[in-house]
Amino acid sequence: MYVKGRIEQPSRNVISHRWIVLLCLSCFCAGMFFTNSVLRMWIVPESKSIMRTSTVEAEKLKLVSEGCETKSSHEKDVHHVPKRVVKEIARTYQAIQTVDNKISELEKELTAARAAHDSILNGSPLSNDSSKRKYLMVIGINTAFSSRKRRDSVRATWMPQGEKRKKLVEEKGVIIRFVIGHSSIAGGILDRAIDAENKKFGDIMRLDHVEGYLELSAKTKAYFATAVSLWDADFYVKVDDDVHVNIATLGDTLARHRKKPHVYIGCMKSGPVLAQKGVRYHEPEYWKFGDNGNKYFRHATGQLYAISRDLATYISINKHILHKYANEDVSLGSWFIGLDVEHIDDRRLCCGTPPDCERKAQAGNACVASFDWMCSGICKSVDRIMDVHQRCGEGDDAIWKAAF
Repeated sequence: MYVKGRIEQPSRNVISHRWIVLLCLSCFCAGMFFTNSVLRMWIVPESKSIMRTSTVEAEKLKLVSEGCETKSSHEKDVHHVPKRVVKEIARTYQAIQTVDNKISELEKELTAARAAHDSILNGSPLSNDSSKRKYLMVIGINTAFSSRKRRDSVRATWMPQGEKRKKLVEEKGVIIRFVIGHSSIAGGILDRAIDAENKKFGDIMRLDHVEGYLELSAKTKAYFATAVSLWDADFYVKVDDDVHVNIATLGDTLARHRKKPHVYIGCMKSGPVLAQKGVRYHEPEYWKFGDNGNKYFRHATGQLYAISRDLATYISINKHILHKYANEDVSLGSWFIGLDVEHIDDRRLCCGTPPDCERKAQAGNACVASFDWMCSGICKSVDRIMDVHQRCGEGDDAIWKAAF
């Protein structure tokens, strides 16, 4: 009994350990199988979803870069733009508008400052209400450094001086200035002489222009551009310093055309195009006007002409691209070709010296301007302009009686 009991005891213990080992192995395998199943269910689908999402986003970017994004996809994307981004865009747009408005204001202030600066340099400072003042005409007398005696002869005859010139501006709206640029040597003796003369008389307009006989077309552009920036007038007149002018008659003549927008007034002519070198008024670009022997288009003679404000403004705006021919009067006429401009041919703007202008004055038909065609001005004007003024002038009181 004792022996049998000792033999059966170990047998039961051995069987129990084996089952325990088998059970552990089974549990381990079952756990591994379950864990792998779970990983396949969660990890693998998630990676596929990420891949699909990345693929879709890449396609969208490709479509956008190629300009082929559909309306529906674009509308869906708009809804996903954060509100803070929208607010930032709105603030940026408002800031840009504010800067644009500020720049516009500064440009206006700069333009006004430049006009005031130029006006002071020209001896005619702007008053507080200058922008509201409207003038009838600005008369620019073309002159040169060597023409001091001519200027003095004009001052002694038809151009009012001192308080009378100021009164002419205030009561009649007529501004008169000698027009001249600068010498090739800035600040040289010629410029200093003009500055001293202007300090004495206050009747000289300085231009941003280098003086020279072959630069008259450029000077004409500079004159109109400067004058229209300084004074708001109905007409801008150019006259040479060896021509006699009756201011009241000129004012009456221009006032009749005040309501016309595009007016070009003068003694219209059409002279021959001179191709031969070395002759006076030679035209280097003669070939542009056709065959030899052709004539120029109609244009006002250069001794005196007038243009309305809009034409002066047109020249000012386009001065950098307007072509310059050898002759100043031809250049001016060419600038109006193709524009809707009314050419007015008034022969009173080109009367001869006595006895021509004298007979017309006695007949009650006073001339606007008098000069000699053979000299393109009054021959020996310094010596003769006083005689022309006495015999062909409208009278010193005419301007004050005129009603423009």
